[in-house]
Amino acid sequence: MGFEVVCEVEPPTRPDLTRVRHQIGVLSPVADSFLIPDNHIGRATVSSVAVAHEVQAMGARGIACLNSRDRNLLGFRRDLLTAAAYGVERFLFVYGDKPSVGGRTSELTVRAMMDEARDAVFPGCEPFQVGVAAGLRKVPEWKRAADFMFVQVSYSVEKLLRWRESVGVDGPVYAGVMVLASAGMARRLAGAIPDIEIPEELVDAVERDRAAGVAAACEQVLAIRDSGAFDGVHLVPVSRYREVAAVLERELA
Repeated sequence: MGFEVVCEVEPPTRPDLTRVRHQIGVLSPVADSFLIPDNHIGRATVSSVAVAHEVQAMGARGIACLNSRDRNLLGFRRDLLTAAAYGVERFLFVYGDKPSVGGRTSELTVRAMMDEARDAVFPGCEPFQVGVAAGLRKVPEWKRAADFMFVQVSYSVEKLLRWRESVGVDGPVYAGVMVLASAGMARRLAGAIPDIEIPEELVDAVERDRAAGVAAACEQVLAIRDSGAFDGVHLVPVSRYREVAAVLERELA
């Protein structure tokens, strides 16, 4: 497979899949796969496994994100069984954002989820493909054993390339790219993602023109592709998915 664009969709927080179906339809011309977050930013959402099934029913490839924050072992085994029944084979396992209410179950870790998924065998079903997330720092050996890896969002192609040169990973590696929609979003990201650096000139540009964040993200996608250092990008278009699709459909043609 060539350079792959994995688009993240905004999962529904209500029992209505209309918006997520629209995102998939709009982004399908530029996306090779779709990542569905799990209880996004600590809020309850429709099951990522169920939405990944919906993605596949629409003819696209889905990756269901599952966090260790909200699960005990029995609940996780239920998720794997449901995924096998739905034909969902690709997962991204993450630690999970701080919940907006309540606390963590603390029973599972990402590493334990990886081991459990690898041991899960269902007759007539393909083995699960398991991905993990990594920061721009040294990657533990157990994470290198994942089938693929998503690297944290960065606004510096140079920093991503330096990290990639320092890390030996056999499976596909996807660089994180997120559209900056506002100056307020920049402040929230800086508080939520360790070591993230958002150029002040980009923040100023977005304050003057909301299209600047879309243009910068699309330029970053193309620069990462042209570098040849990554197998693809994990693109987070946020609410700007229509604009992102329009730009990338021209540029990636």
